[in-house]
Amino acid sequence: MQKIPHPLSRRGFITLGLLTALSSTIPYEAFGAVQRFITPERCLSFYNTHTGEQLHTTYWCKGKYVPEALSGINHILRDHRTGDIKKIDKSLLDLLYVLRGQLNTQEPFHIISGYRSPKTNRLLRKHSSGVARNSLHTTGKAVDIRLPGRQLEDLLSAAVDLRKGGVGYYPDSDFVHVDVGRVRYW
Repeated sequence: MQKIPHPLSRRGFITLGLLTALSSTIPYEAFGAVQRFITPERCLSFYNTHTGEQLHTTYWCKGKYVPEALSGINHILRDHRTGDIKKIDKSLLDLLYVLRGQLNTQEPFHIISGYRSPKTNRLLRKHSSGVARNSLHTTGKAVDIRLPGRQLEDLLSAAVDLRKGGVGYYPDSDFVHVDVGRVRYW
């Protein structure tokens, strides 16, 4: 009887077994999230509720962020009170992209507040107890949003399920706050 050679070594077989066992511990949903994240393009749409401006842009293409698109996003998410523009954190854009996919929508995010200058943040703190002294809005890492065609509670639930940063619920003002700081909820 002739032995048939095996292309897989003992070490390779053990490694394959360990990888198979490890992959069974990863939730099925995670594989879908990875697939969505490695798409060749990432697009976002915005409507600024204060200025009436709209933007639909591909901000990531072929493995790279698109500088012109990022500039457009920085502009539409600017402090509408002062006109100040700040670079919006790319991880916040990726969070919005994944959130949009979770909600299976192409509708634009309605922007209530994107970047806030320190001056605007101080002004808002004087008139509201819900504004943090060191708000992540002032660093381009937070945005207050709503989404047409979706209940605010659905947006909240999807954002909380991502476990990717802070999520605040403001039903009286009709928006959800999302940021890329530490995970927390209010």
